[in-house]
Amino acid sequence: MNHRINKLLNHPKYVEYLNKISNHEAGRLFCTHDLTHFLDTARIAYILNLENNLNIPKDLIYGAALLHDIGKWQQYENGISHEVASGTLCVELLCDAGYKSKEVDLIKSAILSHRNPSVEGTKDLLGIIYVADKLSRKCYNCKMTNQCDWSDEKKNFNISY
Repeated sequence: MNHRINKLLNHPKYVEYLNKISNHEAGRLFCTHDLTHFLDTARIAYILNLENNLNIPKDLIYGAALLHDIGKWQQYENGISHEVASGTLCVELLCDAGYKSKEVDLIKSAILSHRNPSVEGTKDLLGIIYVADKLSRKCYNCKMTNQCDWSDEKKNFNISY
């Protein structure tokens, strides 16, 4: 199971995309889209999976979380919404890492839905990635919260446990 996640993390294109995002976000004072955010999202999603007895395989959760914002650089460069860009970029990476077609489709759906509030509360991969992505943001401890363009309703002011 872990071998697929490590194949993703070490994939040359994954590393390239992370570097592109990092270059675009250098000096950014607001939330960033880096490996720390991806892993926070993965770990929170896995906790939600366990707490809700969903039995979603860990490598599906981690695959979706590690890739959900990987297309952010295309948003910066071309104006493409990052969930659409991430949904496109994830296919090659997941296939190269050994994910099966049905798994790729499921992960891609979770990535495409991670900004869609209609999946919040669904007890599946889409729902837990959506919620984990929001819970991973530490607005309660952010020095930029007053300058952030997120509405107060969207900001994460509480620690959920």
